[in-house]
Amino acid sequence: MKHSFIAAILLINFVSGVTLADSNAKRIVSLDFCADQYLLKMLPRSRILAVSPNANKHFSYMRDSAINISTVRPIAEDVLALKPDLIIRSYGGGPHASRFFKLAGIPVLQIPFTNSFEDVRNTIRHIADGLGVEQKGEKIISIMNSRLKNIRKSDSKKMALYMTPTGVTSGAGTLIHEMLQAANLKNFQRHPGWGLIPLERLAYEQPAVIAAAFFTAEENYLSMWSPMRHPVARKQMTKQPTVMLQGAWTACAGWYLLDAIEALAESVAMEKAK
Repeated sequence: MKHSFIAAILLINFVSGVTLADSNAKRIVSLDFCADQYLLKMLPRSRILAVSPNANKHFSYMRDSAINISTVRPIAEDVLALKPDLIIRSYGGGPHASRFFKLAGIPVLQIPFTNSFEDVRNTIRHIADGLGVEQKGEKIISIMNSRLKNIRKSDSKKMALYMTPTGVTSGAGTLIHEMLQAANLKNFQRHPGWGLIPLERLAYEQPAVIAAAFFTAEENYLSMWSPMRHPVARKQMTKQPTVMLQGAWTACAGWYLLDAIEALAESVAMEKAK
C-alpha cells in the first residue's frame, strides 16, 4: 500500500512538473547531521519542521540547538508524511534521495562535497541563498575569515600527523591538510588524499604533534584490522604532544573547523613558549 501511494505521488508530480527551491519555505526538514548543522545555525525554530535523529548526538556541532526539535528518519514514507516544503541534505536518504523527492514535488537543497576552505565558503553561500538568509551566510563567512586571519603565522612549522581510531590519515588535496597548514603545521603524511597511517615510516621518524580525531567518541572501538592497534601507532599518542580534536569539529565540513584549527594553533604556540 505504501509503495503504491508513493508511486502515485511520484507520477502526479512528474506530470505536473518539479518546483524549484523556495527560499521562503517554512516547513524545512534535514535528512542527516551534516545538513542539521546548517539548518540549526541559519534558521529560527519556527522554520524547522524536523532534523535528523543524530542532530543532538555528541558528533553534532549544533547539538545544543537541536534540543526539543522533532526528528525524522531519512526514510521516504516518514519524510513525505510530514509534508515539508523544502528538504536539505548531504548524504541522508541515500544516493537517489534528491531525485526521488524532487519527483515527489519537494525541492531539495543539496550540500555539495567540500574539499577546501573555499569550498566551505561557497557551500555556506549556497545554503544561505537557498534558505533565503544570504546576510546570515555572509556573516558566518566573515567570522570564519577573521578567525583564520587572527591565527599568528609562523615560518618554522612542525610536522603533524592526523590520526583516527580506524587508522586513517589525510594528505594533500584534502580539507584536513588545509586545516593543518592553517594551524602553522606541516602534514606528516606525504601521500595525497586519504590513506592509512604510515606505520613503516613511523618506526623511524615521528611527527612533532598528533592531531587525534574521534578518539573521545562514546562508541569508539578499534577493529582487529585497524593500524591503530599496532604498538608503533599507539606510541605516537603516548610519546608525542597530542591535540584531541572533538568529532563534531571535523565530522562534517563547515565553519566549525575553525575550532579544530585554533586548538591546534594554540598547542603549537604553547610548545614554543616552553
